Amino acid sequence: MKQQNDDLQNLSNTEGISTKFLYLMHIHDSAFPIGSYTHSFGMETFIQSDTIRTKEDLFHFCQMYLHENVAYTDGIFVKETYVTEDISALIRLDKICDASKNAEETREASSMIGKQFVKAVLPVSETPALEKWYQLLQEKQVLSHFPIVYGLYAKDLAFDLYTTVLTFLYSSAVGLVHNAVRAIPLGQKAGIEVIHRLIPEMEKAAKKVLERSLADLSNHAVGLELASMQHKYLTSRLFIS
Repeated sequence: MKQQNDDLQNLSNTEGISTKFLYLMHIHDSAFPIGSYTHSFGMETFIQSDTIRTKEDLFHFCQMYLHENVAYTDGIFVKETYVTEDISALIRLDKICDASKNAEETREASSMIGKQFVKAVLPVSETPALEKWYQLLQEKQVLSHFPIVYGLYAKDLAFDLYTTVLTFLYSSAVGLVHNAVRAIPLGQKAGIEVIHRLIPEMEKAAKKVLERSLADLSNHAVGLELASMQHKYLTSRLFIS
């Protein structure tokens, strides 16, 4: 009986958190209309050159993408957005995010997904920060890059910083795996195996992001940058970027 009472008490304590977490799960649903399934962020260039052919290739590519790209760029932008209160500082952060993306298609994809995210979330969520951000977007004061609006949304829903960064990394890597399964192609089972192997990598990368600041911003995944720049010159393309 005591165990049952303890379980009921624990359920009462975690019910609000668990229900709220469903909203975060919802925005990561592959059917959520932000268009991430149309972008490969340079991965398609590697697929067409046969650099990524197997699930092992895909795992190592995503591992590199997490640790050498996202954990030094967008992950830091998510964290800095979360800890920044001043709106002018957030606008500056959005501009730095834009400037950090050398490849035109990657830069446009980040902004496009961010704008779609705001438009999809606002009608169904109470997010004061995103409402203010949407006004700025309409006034053309911001470009609305995805890491910025994701950080604003998660903070408004009162998720902690670690969960916010970790779920952003999850979204970034899983989106690539889903797209790779279609483009290589690989079976669904291979995709699931790659995602499960990546989860510990996401945890490691998230902890590194929490230790970093804007001073640590860098873009040293040179091969990925070049592949992103070359993507628009491919003779046939499945993805926009």
